[in-house]
Amino acid sequence: MCNNSGIDFVSRVLEESDVKGRRVLEIGALNVNGSVRPVICRLGPSEYIGADIMEGEGVDKICRAEDLPKFFAGGTFGLVVATEVLEHVRDWRRVITNMKGLLENDGILIITTRSYGFGYHGYPYDFWRYEEQDMRVIFGDMHITRLESDPLAPGIFLKAIKKMSFIEKDLAGYRLYSIIKDRRVETVTDLDCLFFRFKGLKALPGRLTSLMLPEAIKRWLKRLLRL
Repeated sequence: MCNNSGIDFVSRVLEESDVKGRRVLEIGALNVNGSVRPVICRLGPSEYIGADIMEGEGVDKICRAEDLPKFFAGGTFGLVVATEVLEHVRDWRRVITNMKGLLENDGILIITTRSYGFGYHGYPYDFWRYEEQDMRVIFGDMHITRLESDPLAPGIFLKAIKKMSFIEKDLAGYRLYSIIKDRRVETVTDLDCLFFRFKGLKALPGRLTSLMLPEAIKRWLKRLLRL
C-alpha cells in the first residue's frame, strides 16, 4: 500500500545497483491504493516477496510483521521495503528490529509512514506518528542517505543502509507520538485501545442528528450508548 508521493520517492532514490540481483522483501505488500512493486521489479531483483496479514494482490506470504523471523532467515535480503506500515503496528520496536535483522550487511531499508497531523486510519489499527527526529533516533544505527517529508500529506520517507559494523541501537524507553493516546508514550496497551474506541462511541450520539433515522431510533441509540 502506498500513495503517489511514496511511489515517486522510491522511484527517485532507488538505483539499479541497489536492487539488481538482490532479494527484496516488501512488508505490508497488499495493493490497496498503489504499490512500489512494479518500480522495484524493473530494477532486476533476484527475488521479490510481498508479505502481509491477508491475501490479495501483491501478497506472496501471509504473516504478521512481528513474526517475520519465523518465516525468513536473518541477513538474507538486500532490500527491505515497508510503505505505510509502521504507523499500524503496535509493537514498533519489534518490527523495526525484524526489518534491520533481515537485511544483509550493506542492505537497504526503504520506509514511508505517517507523521503528526495525519488523521486516524485504522487498517485495521492505527497507533503511531513518526517525525524526522524520530527517524534519526530509531535508525541512528544505520547510514541514513535520504530523509524527506511527504509533500502531499503529513508523512516521512526514509532510505537507509545497514552498516557493515552494524550494532542495533537500544530503543527501550523511547517515546513516540501515539494517535491513540494523543501524546508521546512508550507503549499502547489493550486498555488504551479500548478507551480510544469508547471515546469514539461516546462522540457518536452527537453525530446521529445528521443521520436520516426516525427520531425514536436516534433517542434509543443515544440511550444505549450512554449505558
